[in-house]
Amino acid sequence: MAYNSIIISSGHGQYVRGACGIIDEVNEARVLVERLATDLRFRGVDVKTFHDDVSYTQNENLNRIVDFHNGHIRQLDISVHFNAYEQVPHGMGVEVLYVTQGTLAGQVSAAIAAAGGLINRGAKKRTDLFFLNSTEAPAILLEVCFVDSEADCFAYRDYFDDISAAIADTLSGMSGEDIPDVPLPPCETTMTGKVSWFGGPGDMGVAPDEGLAFIYNVEQAPHLFLPYQPEDTTGLARRLNPFVHYIALRWNYDEMTKDEILKHVALVRALKTGVDLTAFPADWGPHGDTDRLADISPGLMHDLGIETDDEVEVIFPYRGN
Repeated sequence: MAYNSIIISSGHGQYVRGACGIIDEVNEARVLVERLATDLRFRGVDVKTFHDDVSYTQNENLNRIVDFHNGHIRQLDISVHFNAYEQVPHGMGVEVLYVTQGTLAGQVSAAIAAAGGLINRGAKKRTDLFFLNSTEAPAILLEVCFVDSEADCFAYRDYFDDISAAIADTLSGMSGEDIPDVPLPPCETTMTGKVSWFGGPGDMGVAPDEGLAFIYNVEQAPHLFLPYQPEDTTGLARRLNPFVHYIALRWNYDEMTKDEILKHVALVRALKTGVDLTAFPADWGPHGDTDRLADISPGLMHDLGIETDDEVEVIFPYRGN
């Protein structure tokens, strides 16, 4: 079956971490979700994505993810995860979990295995997982590879593009040969400079009615915003959720359109602490007169362990390789 509308979410959350080994489950799931969404859109599929940057408990995290899925009309729900066991040099492989979608799970698992040179552990029926039991649309849960298998992680890194394309081909019913002139994702650019913060109800440096450069309504990027408009404000800048990881850069619209910018994520690395986290594009800025490279959310600044005018390295678009 070819799917026309899909919602994809990354497993766990910013404060409810998953497995961590050679690679980090939460970080990699977010990158793969956004790349897969881009590949599916090239194939004509309507895709929405979700990442939980708010929840602090597992129960809250699971309910928030499922609520997002069930709040939309779609044909298929997908949750992206990475498996873990113990650190080993040999391959462990890919599996796709399901309750009702055994055939699809088997197809996706086989496609990932073939594209990435991974062991195909196949479709696994699981009736004990909240996501698979609670989403109202048909659902599958991907365990792309093992974060503690050296062979898996190297294969995932080397064949990242092929893995994403293979999943997209399977879900859309198309193959790469069916898609004329699919543009390659732009090359990563690394920038270094000072940083400050912006956005949210506490940012008195923006007007109550101030908007954002390329997001014109909440529906364009619902994961960035508070569920309510702060009192005495009407603009999206003050409605940004300060706990979500977002970033403003002086984007070059000649190199990438506003719509394309929203399809990617940035990696922000704090030079002082060595912590790096992904962030969603949210606005254009900061003004050149500030001599700063980027403005980020208060939550991202806190989680990086830095302050205004500390230096960061920003990689955009970040592909996780």
